Amino acid sequence: MPVRPVATCLAICAVLLTTAQAADDPSVAVLARIDARADAYAKAALQIWDWAELGFQESKSSALLQRQLADAGFRMQVGVADMPTGFIAEWGSGKPVIGIFGEFDALPGLSQRAVPERAPVAEGGPGHACGHHTFGVASAAAAIAVKEWLEQTKTPGTIRYYGSPAEEGGGGKVFMIRDGFLEDVDTVIAWHPGDRNAANASSSLAMISARFRFKGISAHAAAAPERGRSALDGLEAMNYMVNMMREHVPQETRMHYAIFKGGQAPNVVPDYAEAEYVIRHPDMRVLEGIWERVVEASKGAAMGTGTTVEHEVISAYWNILPNETLSRAQYRNLERVGGYRMTADEVAFAEKLRATMPDARLPIGSQEGIQPFTVGGAAASTDMGDVSWVVPTVQMSAAIFVPGIPAHSWQATASGGTTIAMKGMMVAAKTMTLTAMDLYRDPALIAKARAEFDQKTGPGFTWRTRVGTRRPPYDFRK
Repeated sequence: MPVRPVATCLAICAVLLTTAQAADDPSVAVLARIDARADAYAKAALQIWDWAELGFQESKSSALLQRQLADAGFRMQVGVADMPTGFIAEWGSGKPVIGIFGEFDALPGLSQRAVPERAPVAEGGPGHACGHHTFGVASAAAAIAVKEWLEQTKTPGTIRYYGSPAEEGGGGKVFMIRDGFLEDVDTVIAWHPGDRNAANASSSLAMISARFRFKGISAHAAAAPERGRSALDGLEAMNYMVNMMREHVPQETRMHYAIFKGGQAPNVVPDYAEAEYVIRHPDMRVLEGIWERVVEASKGAAMGTGTTVEHEVISAYWNILPNETLSRAQYRNLERVGGYRMTADEVAFAEKLRATMPDARLPIGSQEGIQPFTVGGAAASTDMGDVSWVVPTVQMSAAIFVPGIPAHSWQATASGGTTIAMKGMMVAAKTMTLTAMDLYRDPALIAKARAEFDQKTGPGFTWRTRVGTRRPPYDFRK
């Protein structure tokens, strides 16, 4: 199939509204303007997909989004929170202040062409396997549409787009929060690419990640092993102890690690070893206790092997605090926008891609509808979690992947380079636009969302982060 053309054939999946409805509802014209720019937005998203830049290295992707918003009349702040690729685009003045977040970083090792068989663009290279190339563009499309509506209707308020780098482990939003860039925001709207259209009041997993660095003493492994102290022994002892911990932590806990350095030659006692740990749990307040046990395990491993260890926290994400008030409002708008149909060529591509992943759970065709509204549940981790603990936040999902294809797979990268993804991206752009319009027109909705937020956070709650005062980890993907 011709999977890379820019044209998105949105006439097939556009919301069908009568002339009478259009006359009665000004949002119809707003959605029509988004549709009219669909090709331009698809071109931008596919360009970012081609670049596939890793966290804190997204210079071209960030610049492209900045140009889109500046050309639309937004005021720009670039390099915010000490992040060269972070930016804020703003239009309007006064209250309410509505924030829309966009992401644009890729993942390492998931390079892939837009074809239904494994075919990396560059072996071992990065790829947009989480759909952030569509994330940034759809959010920009929504922000521009809302700006134009505010301007034309002379509705008071501020629309603010947050260009957020390095969600995949770098935690760009955490540094924006820490440096005060969300203090005046009333509500935040966001989305995330997925394999389904949904707007649930669901959470995520809190996460803490760090690099553990063991230092030992090098020596000849055969002639003088007694004079050496293996840093790799220290790291492996830590791994062993943490793996034993799995039986003695809450069952919702997730523990992952990857060894980056473990020596250069087997006949040399390694004096340096390094691994990154990621520990998750649905509640940050529980996770912090588990994390302290992991740190203590590293110290015990070093003591037992005659080595030393230090750790550097790379990122820490709170679990999402769901706001049911905002989620139900966004769900109503998602129902109005609806899903999209695939062409025959797109169906053929989807079937071939799904054949490479036999356990795909959603059927082709599910992208035409909306998943039922649910409350609860937690999966994966995101720095949107931190945002949700400082301002009422809502986040939806739109089907940019072939149904049944999970994120962080080469199949997801392949999906993201097709017209399928471009159609899903527009579902998100329209839904966020309608939700923002509701918030500007209905102060009571903002007040109700805030009351729910205050009740859930509780009196005296203060957001804090384990990244402390450190600078953003610019080199964590190098």
